[in-house]
Amino acid sequence: GGAGGTGGARRAPWWLALPGAAVCLALVAAGPVTAWALPTPVFPEPSGRFGVGTGVLELTDQERPETATAAPEDRRTVVVQLWYPARKGAAGGRPAPYLGRTEHEGRVVAGALADYSGLPGFLLDGLPRARTRASYEVPVADGADRFPVVLFSPGLGGVRAQNTAWAEELASHGYVVAGIDHPYDSAAVVLADGRTVRTEVSATGDDAEDERRAARWTAVRAADLSFVRAQLGRIHSGAIAGPLSGRLDTARVVAAGHSIGGGAALQAARQDPEFAAVIDLDGFPHDPAPQPYRQPVLALTQAIGPDTDPDYLPQLTRVLALSSATTYRLSVPGAGHLTFTDAPLYLPPLPSLVGSLGRTEGPRVTAAASLAFLDAVLRPGAGDPAAALSAYGTLAVHRPGS
Repeated sequence: GGAGGTGGARRAPWWLALPGAAVCLALVAAGPVTAWALPTPVFPEPSGRFGVGTGVLELTDQERPETATAAPEDRRTVVVQLWYPARKGAAGGRPAPYLGRTEHEGRVVAGALADYSGLPGFLLDGLPRARTRASYEVPVADGADRFPVVLFSPGLGGVRAQNTAWAEELASHGYVVAGIDHPYDSAAVVLADGRTVRTEVSATGDDAEDERRAARWTAVRAADLSFVRAQLGRIHSGAIAGPLSGRLDTARVVAAGHSIGGGAALQAARQDPEFAAVIDLDGFPHDPAPQPYRQPVLALTQAIGPDTDPDYLPQLTRVLALSSATTYRLSVPGAGHLTFTDAPLYLPPLPSLVGSLGRTEGPRVTAAASLAFLDAVLRPGAGDPAAALSAYGTLAVHRPGS
């Protein structure tokens, strides 16, 4: 799910289209600096005291038919990547490639992301070669701590790994992050049986129809978030095998997402009171019937300018005001829609695409603000995060009853 984009005389909704044409023109103009503009991303070293492990699970909801296919027996399946606090310097782990369990999966996903975004494939060629800061098959951190869990829904057409730098930073500070691939929405999802499920989301150019579609996709994602939350108990109990049995704090689970995924996180929290908090990374709420809910929220927004959808802030503000807890909206100066993802690490440094914060500052601020909020709302006696959040931009705090 990208930002801004112009489609003929009519502007595509800002949450729907990534401006591929702008990138192509910039690259043609850049010529010899293309290599500088299109690096293989280097992921920042996480700052926390833990190493970072990762693993991938496939989960099927036997109660829920897959609405994107005609076969009545199809059940909704999601692919989940976990990033978790690991023993620092543990031997035997292999650095995880970006965008997939293998370089081949990474190439399939990178190609699908380029297709979905209307970008030339070579733009994303470096992604599958990148190595992240997490390792496969490493033991969870020593001790008996039970770690809170942050579930993450990506942008429209986005993929579970699109916020890897953010996930690794949170994991290094004692959180388990679970990024979700939503099949038929995420650009490409490679399933355990070898099948690749391509995206079926697309805009029509008709505002009312696009909003109906966005509401439908958001509802599916909100249900996916709740389903994964409910499965965490099976991971914790060891019913689903993996390194995290006995180590999840299933009473402290956060719904988070970027773009339409952020809207889905808000909707999931409204529908599922078991969620403890929400992080919305520049996401428009598409809930057709927003109701009061009880969770605290952190909403990070891009710098709002003349190209931003004028309905975005009013709608977001209305939804934040429905919480019976304190909500925080942080507008980050110099941020674009993709600032809150890994995109600044590898896309051309064009402000219209990734904001003007440079290669690493956007991912750093996104993670630092998220940690300030999580530590305050999930750890007893941690106090109000407003002072810490104010360091990163313009903060609007909505306290219930005010």
